[in-house]
Amino acid sequence: MGTAKDFEIIENGDRVTGTFSEAEMARRLSALRTVMAEHDLAAVVLTSMHGILYFSDFLYCSFGRPFGLVVTAESSTVLAPLVDFGHPWRRTGAVLSYTDWRQDTFYDGARSLVGTAGRVGVEFDHLSVAGHRKLADALAPAELVDVAGPLMQLRMIKSAEEIGLIVEAARIADLGGEACRAALADGVAEHEVTLAGTDAMVREIARSRPDSEIRDTWSWCQSGINSDGAHNPVTTRQVGVGDIVLLNCFPMIAGYYAALERTLFLGHADEASLRYWSINLEVHHLGLSLIRPGVRCRDIAGELNRLCDHHGVLDRRTFGYGHSFGVICHYYGRESGLELREDIDTVLEEGMVVSMEPMITIPQGEPGAGGYREHDILVVTADGSRNITGFPLGPEHNIVRP
Repeated sequence: MGTAKDFEIIENGDRVTGTFSEAEMARRLSALRTVMAEHDLAAVVLTSMHGILYFSDFLYCSFGRPFGLVVTAESSTVLAPLVDFGHPWRRTGAVLSYTDWRQDTFYDGARSLVGTAGRVGVEFDHLSVAGHRKLADALAPAELVDVAGPLMQLRMIKSAEEIGLIVEAARIADLGGEACRAALADGVAEHEVTLAGTDAMVREIARSRPDSEIRDTWSWCQSGINSDGAHNPVTTRQVGVGDIVLLNCFPMIAGYYAALERTLFLGHADEASLRYWSINLEVHHLGLSLIRPGVRCRDIAGELNRLCDHHGVLDRRTFGYGHSFGVICHYYGRESGLELREDIDTVLEEGMVVSMEPMITIPQGEPGAGGYREHDILVVTADGSRNITGFPLGPEHNIVRP
């Protein structure tokens, strides 16, 4: 009978083609080590999906097991459960796999990779209370220092390679939107519309980025009452003539998020609906004009709030006016320091990528009831911004024949 092991080194198969160049990944690790030096950290133990992905090009699937990326001045090692066998190694650099023979072997692995260190960086915004306690016990007497904020600042400025990937994803989102719009018809269920968009995007990702992992791309079709919230799930509701419809397409390439969101109507839109749609489009166009370097996020929100107030719909606004892009998804990541909200002081810089996505919701029972939302992606340039979303918007394009 074999001997139970706590750790194994698994190198199975051949390395796959990475999402980014070796120079790009080296640049990221160098930036991380600069943060470590500035905060007097001997090591960092990253545990979030976005943190590990950004610095290793490996996107994990937790399924109840923790993952880590341990970076020191000399090494970078993914700490992964043995259940994934050779997959982490094929995608990234050094990997230490831990087994399920004992509880909490992950934390023993973190200690073996960190060694003796006075200060260790971790992500406070990702660790649970239990995870923080176990990691602190394993690395004692080291002091755990929060590095979530400084690392978010690194991710907010995109490299040329990252921007290239996001531009490609925006193009694919437009294709998904076209497929969804073509699938809209009287009596067609929301889920059937989204299947058309998701299929189109997955196939285009496979064609244009054949070395990418095919995972996580999705679409939403929110019609009628289901349009009132930004993140309402797809249902079996059938779309009818005169319904408001929100289309949402989200191609995911290597864990990088992109989005297209549009307001449509099937057949016709009544007078009240056209009025609210027009107001939201006016806010959207003003917002696009405000995206440029040197402008604070809170000032953009303030200017758009004034326009909403002028039209009497400020109390119908449901969330902030936009957010950043990068290694985020609906279940991981968020660069909260780059959101177009009243409480964010971040100044836009060249290389940032943000959305403009105003939304207002009119409650059921009122004329024009429903949610109105548009969404474009903008790359901040040296002297302004570049809109990389091409899907048309407005009544002249998006009132769909039944």
